[in-house]
Amino acid sequence: MASTSTNPVLSTRALGRATLARQLLLEPAAMSAKDAVSHLLGLQAQNTKPPYYALAARLAGFRPEHLSDLMESREVARIVTMRSTIHTHTAEDVLTLRPLVQAARDRELKIFRAGLDGVDLDRLAALSRALVEEEPRTPKEIREALLVHWPDADPQSLSVAARCLLPLVQVTPRGLWRRSGAVRLTTAEAWLDAPAEPVPAPDATVLRYLAAFGPASVKDMQTWSGLTRLREAFERLRPQLLAFQDEHGVELFDLPEAPRPDPDTPAPPRFLPEFDNLLLSHADRTRFASAEAKNRNWKGNQAFSVFLLDGLLAGLWRLEETKERTTMTIQPFGRTTKAQRAELEAEAERLLPVMGPEGVPYTVLFGVVDA
Repeated sequence: MASTSTNPVLSTRALGRATLARQLLLEPAAMSAKDAVSHLLGLQAQNTKPPYYALAARLAGFRPEHLSDLMESREVARIVTMRSTIHTHTAEDVLTLRPLVQAARDRELKIFRAGLDGVDLDRLAALSRALVEEEPRTPKEIREALLVHWPDADPQSLSVAARCLLPLVQVTPRGLWRRSGAVRLTTAEAWLDAPAEPVPAPDATVLRYLAAFGPASVKDMQTWSGLTRLREAFERLRPQLLAFQDEHGVELFDLPEAPRPDPDTPAPPRFLPEFDNLLLSHADRTRFASAEAKNRNWKGNQAFSVFLLDGLLAGLWRLEETKERTTMTIQPFGRTTKAQRAELEAEAERLLPVMGPEGVPYTVLFGVVDA
């Protein structure tokens, strides 16, 4: 929404530095893995390894077992939330954010309604809950059990309905570091041994979103959450927020005490996993991606891990592991200076001893990732 006031203007570079600070990417944070997962409102987790690399890029002294142990003790869990994608959340957020985005899951379900002709959704939810709370089940097992009751329904639509109607958690060992298993599902209430929360007002989450991703517009948060009609919540909160505008006149909101570093603050290189929250949580992503770099981290249906230089999306990276050696290949999008390559190598050497297989030597090289 274009601002009609004389709000202070934040440049694209200033927005980038501010959000990098909130995302713990200007310097490694002295924060526990659980506190970081909470602060970041979860970690994008379509695949099992990205949450670990997301924290490795952000936290001082992080080791993969810090997150893996939290998952095994059920202090964090994997569940579909924002944008209908799997996220790793704290147990507390599983019980609150999942109800908050239920309206988006209801809209998603409507897309599959043609395949659910004649299906009683209340009965489907009750049957699915009983099934997965008896013991965690695979999506295939859920589909097959539901097809007994509705043999003419579309099998995929039945699975989607169960996922949309119920807060289904992926149970361990799925998601554990180097010990992952098949997807098996149960309800959040059963896995966390806690009752479901009522649908909360979005106001508290608006404030948390700004703390992790701000300064941001209403549309930015709607893109992050998959929700609509959040303008009312921002307006309720306006008296306790600061208002800015970007270079195009779009109104942005922020917390008064949140960091907004000088635009010339150094932004060291950072290696991020595919689907990192940083690149998916704003409607306008120019604060991190130039026009030339936009969409270059995708090829067909494949998403690549990326790296930042000077706070901007600047290239791709890939790890290849064998018993003898771990090789990290770095592919810049454009010309890099000798100093930039040295900084990239130094950041890679910070990560690889921790994230690579123990005792296996590693090599960092510049080459082609998206061949």
